[in-house]
Parts: sequence; structure tokens; C-alpha cells
Amino acid sequence: MKTLIVGGGLSGLALAYALEQQERDYLLIEARDRFGGRMKTISQGDGTFDLGPAWFWPGQPRISALVDELGLEKFDQYADGSLTFEDEQGQVQRGRGFSSMEGSWRLKGSFGALINALVTRIPHHKRQLGAPVTQLTNTDAGITAQLGNGDSVIADKAVLALPPRIAAGLSFSPSLPENTIRAMQSIPTWMAGQAKAIAIYDSPFWREAGLSGDAMSRHGPMVEIHDASPNTGGPFALFGFIGVPPQNRQDEKLLRHHLLAQLVRLFGPDAAFPVALHVKDWAFDPFTSTEADLVPLSTHPHYALPPEMASLWGHTLLFGGTEVAPQFGGFIEGALEAAETMLAAL
Repeated sequence: MKTLIVGGGLSGLALAYALEQQERDYLLIEARDRFGGRMKTISQGDGTFDLGPAWFWPGQPRISALVDELGLEKFDQYADGSLTFEDEQGQVQRGRGFSSMEGSWRLKGSFGALINALVTRIPHHKRQLGAPVTQLTNTDAGITAQLGNGDSVIADKAVLALPPRIAAGLSFSPSLPENTIRAMQSIPTWMAGQAKAIAIYDSPFWREAGLSGDAMSRHGPMVEIHDASPNTGGPFALFGFIGVPPQNRQDEKLLRHHLLAQLVRLFGPDAAFPVALHVKDWAFDPFTSTEADLVPLSTHPHYALPPEMASLWGHTLLFGGTEVAPQFGGFIEGALEAAETMLAAL
């Protein structure tokens, strides 16, 4: 029996890795020109930096076990030093608040190391990039996936390891029930409305000044900032979540100007001269976000697989992204939880 896994983010990769270990037949396809989905890592000198998720926590057993199994190294989020707070008028105070990510873990090599470790364990002929699915057709012979380049793939089962709102944009034949499509469209894509900025520096001048790199701001454009430096050596970095609504941050040149100005207010004049300033706006990534996701989430949704999305096409069409995980939905752990559930269902 062959399984088609649509989506090469962490959930899809983890499922493919598990099927490979069990010597089962599968094909993993990804629309982008890279694997990882919302996990996107960039390199600068000897450092790596996450433009997507950056942390995991104690109490998340699957990601901890996978990190150990793949021989990767975790380290504590840097949190030593004074905290910084910026009020509505842009006035800066020190020592107010708390280090919100203290106690969390990051990965040596960033999460790109995790993605690369999984990809290398999946044979080349069982994974394909640049393969967006445009239509899924269910027949007596199985499920046929039509790809954007004109190719097609036939499998016995298909797992949609991607955000349900993205999946709702595919063409299905026969058509899925209307209540199923509505359920798919109603599930918010975690972090899809977010944008993240990373400023990279040759030296950790904020640490030398006794600052942790943690900052909260009610002025913006970033609302939450943390130290994003590697565990040893440099280069060093600060990253922040941008709180400006997606519709108001499309002028990237202006946004970069305001980002640097804020970093200077928070951390001093040395912050004006990063080696590089990277901005990733997930709200306008077509393989992550839809128009419904342009309003960033203010709270963590309650995720799980709605009954309307179960038992489709005689249990041959399945959903496996983090947004359908009932316990850790939205988190990295949730992507692995969903993959684990799908493995049991195949």
C-alpha cells in the first residue's frame, strides 16, 4: 500500500521518516523548493537563525526524543541580564517584566538541523520538491494527485500534512462535503499572520551592557524580542515578532527603518549597525497563509481534528498537520503528535 504525503514540513517529514523505518511504501511531496514548511533557517557566517519557530519546552516528549534520536544538541534560551520594557510612547525602562522564554530550549544549528537530519534519512526517490498539488481525485484505483507541473501521482491513501486552510484551496473530485470544507476553512493556521525580524551582529553588545536581549514593547513595530544567538560563538542576534498588522507592513523599506530605530531605543546605538537584518512575513507566504489568516491570533486556538474532517473517502484521505493535534496543536510537538496519529491510521 502506497501513501502519498502532501506537505514536507515537520509533520510530513516525521511521518515519512517513520514509514521509512517500517519499510513501507510512500512518497513525500512538497510545493516549495525546500523542506521544512514553517521551519525556515538562514545562515550568516558560522551562525544559523530561525525565521520560524525557535523553541521547544520540557514536557514535550516527542520533540525531545526525536532530537536525541537524531543526535542533535539542545541548549537553554539565553536569559541572563536585565529585561527591557517600552511603553506606548516609546519610553524605555529596565528590569520590568520577566523573561518569557526562560526555561525553553533551542537547537544547535537551529531547527534547520532537525529538518536536514530528517531529509537525509528519506531516500531521494521518495521525496520531491517543487511539487504543488492542484487536484486530488478518488477512484476505485486509489487517489490521484495532479501536480502543478502536469505530472500525477497515484497512491492508496493521501495524508494532507499542511494547514487545513491551505488544503481547502485544493480541488477535490468528488467534491468534499460543504461542512468539511467549512471546517477546514475555520481552523486558524498557527503563526500564519506573523512576521519575524532578525538582526545579526558581530558582537553581543546587549549582553556586555548587562541586558538579556528580552524586551516587550507597546510601541513597536516589534512587540516581543529575544536573544537569538547561537549557543557558542557568533555571530549574535536579536529577533522579534512584528506587531504591526499585515496590511500595514508591506512597505519593507519603511518597516526596516522602524525596526532599526526600535532596536536603538531598546539596546543602544550599537544596534543601528547589524551585519544583516532579515524579515520574514509569513502572512504573505502562499503555502502558509490565506486571506483568513491576515488577522494575527491573539490567543492559542483549541486545535483538534473536527469530526467533519474524519472518515473521508473511505478513510483514505487523512489530515496530519499540527493544527489537527488535540494536545499540542500549533506547537512543534503538535506536528509530531499529528504524524504519530497518522502513522497509526495508515
